[in-house]
Amino acid sequence: MFLRRVVLAGGAALFAAVAVKHSGEDSIVSAVQWPPALTRRWDPNWDRREPRSLANLNDLKGNEDLKFKLKKYKARARRTIFLVCHGQYNMAGETDPEKLLTPLGREQANLTGQRLADLGYTYKEITYSTLQRAKETSEIIGQHLRGVTQTGSDLLIEGHPIRPDPSSDCKPDVVYFEDGPRIESAFRSYIHRADYDQKGNSYEIIVCHDNVIRYLVCRALQFPPEAWLRMDLNHGSITELVIHHNGHVTLRMLGEAGYMPASKLSC
Repeated sequence: MFLRRVVLAGGAALFAAVAVKHSGEDSIVSAVQWPPALTRRWDPNWDRREPRSLANLNDLKGNEDLKFKLKKYKARARRTIFLVCHGQYNMAGETDPEKLLTPLGREQANLTGQRLADLGYTYKEITYSTLQRAKETSEIIGQHLRGVTQTGSDLLIEGHPIRPDPSSDCKPDVVYFEDGPRIESAFRSYIHRADYDQKGNSYEIIVCHDNVIRYLVCRALQFPPEAWLRMDLNHGSITELVIHHNGHVTLRMLGEAGYMPASKLSC
Protein backbone atom coordinates (compact mmCIF):
# COMPACT_ATOMS: atom_id res chain seq x y z
CA MET A 1 0.00 0.00 0.00
CA PHE A 2 1.31 3.37 -0.97
CA LEU A 3 0.63 6.35 1.31
CA ARG A 4 0.98 9.98 0.32
CA ARG A 5 0.45 13.03 2.51
CA VAL A 6 -0.46 16.33 0.96
CA VAL A 7 -0.50 19.53 3.02
CA LEU A 8 -2.45 22.43 1.50
CA ALA A 9 -2.29 26.14 2.35
CA GLY A 10 -5.30 27.16 4.39
CA GLY A 11 -5.81 23.70 5.82
CA ALA A 12 -4.42 20.19 5.78
CA ALA A 13 -5.90 17.29 3.86
CA LEU A 14 -4.85 13.66 3.91
CA PHE A 15 -5.20 11.57 0.80
CA ALA A 16 -3.80 8.08 0.32
CA ALA A 17 -3.67 5.72 -2.60
CA VAL A 18 -4.65 2.31 -1.28
CA ALA A 19 -5.74 -1.01 -2.69
CA VAL A 20 -9.10 -1.01 -4.47
CA LYS A 21 -11.59 -3.66 -3.32
CA HIS A 22 -14.22 -5.32 -5.49
CA SER A 23 -16.06 -7.88 -3.38
CA GLY A 24 -19.06 -8.09 -1.04
CA GLU A 25 -20.01 -4.85 0.71
CA ASP A 26 -16.63 -3.27 -0.01
CA SER A 27 -16.74 -0.10 -2.07
CA ILE A 28 -15.21 0.00 -5.52
CA VAL A 29 -13.14 3.12 -4.92
CA SER A 30 -10.92 3.77 -1.93
CA ALA A 31 -12.27 6.29 0.57
CA VAL A 32 -9.09 8.35 0.43
CA GLN A 33 -7.73 7.77 -3.07
CA TRP A 34 -6.82 10.74 -5.23
CA PRO A 35 -6.93 10.95 -8.15
CA PRO A 36 -10.12 8.87 -7.90
CA ALA A 37 -10.02 5.47 -9.57
CA LEU A 38 -12.32 4.85 -12.52
CA THR A 39 -14.32 1.66 -12.98
CA ARG A 40 -17.12 0.59 -15.31
CA ARG A 41 -19.45 -0.13 -12.39
CA TRP A 42 -21.46 2.35 -10.36
CA ASP A 43 -20.09 2.63 -6.83
CA PRO A 44 -23.19 2.79 -4.58
CA ASN A 45 -21.07 3.96 -1.64
CA TRP A 46 -19.28 6.74 -3.52
CA ASP A 47 -19.95 9.29 -0.76
CA ARG A 48 -19.30 6.90 2.15
CA ARG A 49 -22.86 7.44 3.39
CA GLU A 50 -24.20 3.95 2.94
CA PRO A 51 -25.56 2.82 6.35
CA ARG A 52 -22.70 0.35 6.80
CA SER A 53 -20.20 3.20 6.46
CA LEU A 54 -22.02 5.37 9.01
CA ALA A 55 -22.62 2.73 11.66
CA ASN A 56 -19.92 1.58 14.08
CA LEU A 57 -19.87 -2.10 13.18
CA ASN A 58 -17.32 -2.81 15.91
CA ASP A 59 -19.85 -2.00 18.61
CA LEU A 60 -22.73 -4.30 17.67
CA LYS A 61 -24.81 -6.37 20.07
CA GLY A 62 -26.11 -8.94 17.62
CA ASN A 63 -28.04 -9.10 14.36
CA GLU A 64 -31.00 -7.12 15.67
CA ASP A 65 -28.70 -4.27 16.65
CA LEU A 66 -27.18 -4.38 13.15
CA LYS A 67 -30.63 -4.20 11.52
CA PHE A 68 -31.57 -1.28 13.78
CA LYS A 69 -28.45 0.69 12.92
CA LEU A 70 -28.69 0.02 9.20
CA LYS A 71 -32.27 1.29 9.28
CA LYS A 72 -31.36 4.28 11.45
CA TYR A 73 -28.54 5.48 9.19
CA LYS A 74 -30.43 5.14 5.92
CA ALA A 75 -31.02 8.48 4.18
CA ARG A 76 -34.65 9.32 3.36
CA ALA A 77 -34.43 12.75 1.76
CA ARG A 78 -33.26 14.10 -1.58
CA ARG A 79 -30.78 16.92 -2.11
CA THR A 80 -30.98 19.22 -5.12
CA ILE A 81 -27.85 21.29 -5.67
CA PHE A 82 -27.72 24.22 -8.08
CA LEU A 83 -24.14 24.93 -9.19
CA VAL A 84 -23.97 28.51 -10.46
CA CYS A 85 -21.06 29.85 -12.47
CA HIS A 86 -20.11 33.43 -11.56
CA GLY A 87 -20.86 36.31 -13.93
CA GLN A 88 -18.48 37.88 -16.42
CA TYR A 89 -15.65 39.73 -14.67
CA ASN A 90 -12.72 42.04 -15.31
CA MET A 91 -10.10 39.60 -16.56
CA ALA A 92 -7.54 42.39 -16.80
CA GLY A 93 -7.43 42.69 -13.03
CA GLU A 94 -4.09 41.70 -11.52
CA THR A 95 -5.36 40.98 -8.01
CA ASP A 96 -8.56 39.31 -6.89
CA PRO A 97 -10.20 42.54 -5.58
CA GLU A 98 -9.68 44.03 -9.06
CA LYS A 99 -11.50 41.14 -10.73
CA LEU A 100 -14.92 42.65 -10.18
CA LEU A 101 -17.99 41.72 -12.18
CA THR A 102 -18.44 43.76 -15.33
CA PRO A 103 -21.78 45.51 -15.92
CA LEU A 104 -22.73 42.50 -18.07
CA GLY A 105 -21.64 40.15 -15.27
CA ARG A 106 -23.92 41.92 -12.82
CA GLU A 107 -26.80 41.66 -15.28
CA GLN A 108 -26.12 37.93 -15.65
CA ALA A 109 -26.10 37.43 -11.89
CA ASN A 110 -29.34 39.37 -11.59
CA LEU A 111 -31.02 37.23 -14.28
CA THR A 112 -29.78 34.07 -12.57
CA GLY A 113 -31.08 35.22 -9.20
CA GLN A 114 -34.47 35.93 -10.73
CA ARG A 115 -34.47 32.52 -12.40
CA LEU A 116 -33.69 30.72 -9.15
CA ALA A 117 -36.43 32.66 -7.39
CA ASP A 118 -38.91 31.84 -10.17
CA LEU A 119 -38.29 28.11 -9.66
CA GLY A 120 -40.21 28.52 -6.41
CA TYR A 121 -38.03 26.42 -4.12
CA THR A 122 -37.26 27.17 -0.50
CA TYR A 123 -33.47 27.23 -0.51
CA LYS A 124 -31.54 25.94 2.45
CA GLU A 125 -28.41 28.02 1.91
CA ILE A 126 -26.00 29.58 -0.58
CA THR A 127 -22.34 28.59 -0.44
CA TYR A 128 -19.92 30.63 -2.53
CA SER A 129 -16.28 30.68 -3.50
CA THR A 130 -14.43 33.42 -1.65
CA LEU A 131 -13.00 34.87 -4.87
CA GLN A 132 -14.41 38.32 -5.60
CA ARG A 133 -16.37 37.42 -8.74
CA ALA A 134 -18.16 34.52 -7.08
CA LYS A 135 -18.85 36.42 -3.87
CA GLU A 136 -20.29 39.35 -5.82
CA THR A 137 -22.45 37.00 -7.92
CA SER A 138 -23.73 35.35 -4.75
CA GLU A 139 -24.63 38.71 -3.21
CA ILE A 140 -26.67 39.70 -6.26
CA ILE A 141 -28.45 36.34 -6.34
CA GLY A 142 -29.17 36.71 -2.63
CA GLN A 143 -31.13 39.89 -3.29
CA HIS A 144 -33.74 37.70 -4.98
CA LEU A 145 -33.74 35.09 -2.20
CA ARG A 146 -34.32 37.04 0.99
CA GLY A 147 -33.43 35.29 4.21
CA VAL A 148 -31.22 32.58 2.67
CA THR A 149 -27.96 32.22 4.59
CA GLN A 150 -24.75 32.78 2.60
CA THR A 151 -21.40 31.22 3.54
CA GLY A 152 -18.01 31.51 1.83
CA SER A 153 -15.67 28.57 1.26
CA ASP A 154 -12.03 28.61 0.19
CA LEU A 155 -12.41 25.04 -1.07
CA LEU A 156 -14.49 26.33 -3.98
CA ILE A 157 -12.01 28.84 -5.41
CA GLU A 158 -11.00 28.36 -9.04
CA GLY A 159 -8.18 26.00 -9.94
CA HIS A 160 -7.09 23.13 -12.14
CA PRO A 161 -8.48 19.91 -10.64
CA ILE A 162 -6.65 17.26 -12.64
CA ARG A 163 -4.71 17.12 -15.92
CA PRO A 164 -7.46 16.88 -18.54
CA ASP A 165 -7.67 14.36 -21.35
CA PRO A 166 -7.28 15.50 -24.08
CA SER A 167 -4.68 17.75 -22.46
CA SER A 168 -5.28 21.18 -23.97
CA ASP A 169 -5.02 22.71 -20.47
CA CYS A 170 -1.28 22.28 -19.97
CA LYS A 171 -0.07 23.41 -16.56
CA PRO A 172 2.98 22.37 -14.55
CA ASP A 173 2.39 19.22 -12.51
CA VAL A 174 2.59 21.19 -9.26
CA VAL A 175 -0.57 23.12 -10.20
CA TYR A 176 -2.69 19.97 -10.39
CA PHE A 177 -0.91 18.57 -7.35
CA GLU A 178 -1.94 21.59 -5.24
CA ASP A 179 -5.36 22.41 -6.71
CA GLY A 180 -6.60 18.87 -7.23
CA PRO A 181 -6.87 17.70 -3.60
CA ARG A 182 -8.52 21.00 -2.60
CA ILE A 183 -11.18 20.74 -5.30
CA GLU A 184 -11.65 17.07 -4.46
CA SER A 185 -12.19 18.20 -0.85
CA ALA A 186 -14.93 20.52 -2.12
CA PHE A 187 -16.58 17.56 -3.82
CA ARG A 188 -16.47 15.43 -0.68
CA SER A 189 -17.69 18.30 1.50
CA TYR A 190 -20.64 19.48 -0.60
CA ILE A 191 -21.65 16.71 -3.02
CA HIS A 192 -23.16 13.78 -1.13
CA ARG A 193 -26.52 12.32 -0.23
CA ALA A 194 -28.63 13.81 2.55
CA ASP A 195 -27.76 13.15 6.18
CA TYR A 196 -29.79 10.30 7.63
CA ASP A 197 -31.59 12.66 10.02
CA GLN A 198 -32.67 15.11 7.29
CA LYS A 199 -36.47 15.09 7.30
CA GLY A 200 -37.43 16.65 3.99
CA ASN A 201 -35.97 17.30 0.55
CA SER A 202 -33.55 20.23 0.37
CA TYR A 203 -32.49 22.77 -2.26
CA GLU A 204 -29.08 24.39 -2.09
CA ILE A 205 -27.03 26.79 -4.22
CA ILE A 206 -23.27 26.76 -4.74
CA VAL A 207 -21.75 29.74 -6.57
CA CYS A 208 -18.28 29.06 -7.88
CA HIS A 209 -16.28 28.59 -11.08
CA ASP A 210 -16.25 26.85 -14.44
CA ASN A 211 -13.42 24.40 -13.73
CA VAL A 212 -14.74 23.50 -10.30
CA ILE A 213 -18.31 22.88 -11.53
CA ARG A 214 -17.15 20.71 -14.42
CA TYR A 215 -15.03 18.59 -12.11
CA LEU A 216 -17.85 18.24 -9.56
CA VAL A 217 -20.19 17.05 -12.30
CA CYS A 218 -17.72 14.43 -13.52
CA ARG A 219 -17.16 13.13 -10.00
CA ALA A 220 -20.85 13.10 -9.09
CA LEU A 221 -21.75 11.10 -12.20
CA GLN A 222 -18.68 8.88 -11.81
CA PHE A 223 -17.39 9.93 -15.21
CA PRO A 224 -13.62 10.07 -15.78
CA PRO A 225 -12.57 13.23 -13.87
CA GLU A 226 -10.05 13.93 -16.63
CA ALA A 227 -13.04 14.71 -18.88
CA TRP A 228 -13.83 18.00 -17.13
CA LEU A 229 -12.47 20.16 -19.97
CA ARG A 230 -14.76 18.52 -22.52
CA MET A 231 -17.59 20.74 -21.24
CA ASP A 232 -17.94 24.51 -21.20
CA LEU A 233 -20.29 26.77 -19.24
CA ASN A 234 -21.71 30.23 -19.78
CA HIS A 235 -21.24 32.93 -17.17
CA GLY A 236 -24.12 32.94 -14.71
CA SER A 237 -25.35 29.55 -15.90
CA ILE A 238 -27.06 26.97 -13.70
CA THR A 239 -26.12 23.29 -13.40
CA GLU A 240 -28.54 21.14 -11.40
CA LEU A 241 -27.54 17.93 -9.62
CA VAL A 242 -30.10 15.79 -7.81
CA ILE A 243 -28.74 13.34 -5.22
CA HIS A 244 -31.39 10.78 -4.32
CA HIS A 245 -31.77 9.13 -0.92
CA ASN A 246 -30.22 5.90 -2.25
CA GLY A 247 -27.12 7.68 -3.54
CA HIS A 248 -28.16 7.74 -7.19
CA VAL A 249 -27.29 11.01 -8.93
CA THR A 250 -29.19 12.74 -11.73
CA LEU A 251 -27.91 15.63 -13.83
CA ARG A 252 -30.97 17.70 -14.72
CA MET A 253 -29.29 20.78 -16.17
CA LEU A 254 -25.76 21.52 -17.38
CA GLY A 255 -24.82 25.15 -17.93
CA GLU A 256 -28.45 26.22 -18.39
CA ALA A 257 -28.69 29.87 -19.48
CA GLY A 258 -31.77 29.83 -21.73
CA TYR A 259 -33.46 32.35 -19.45
CA MET A 260 -30.93 34.99 -20.59
CA PRO A 261 -31.34 37.00 -23.80
CA ALA A 262 -28.74 36.00 -26.41
CA SER A 263 -27.13 39.43 -26.03
CA LYS A 264 -26.35 38.67 -22.37
CA LEU A 265 -24.49 35.39 -22.96
CA SER A 266 -20.74 35.05 -22.46
CA CYS A 267 -18.29 32.38 -21.41
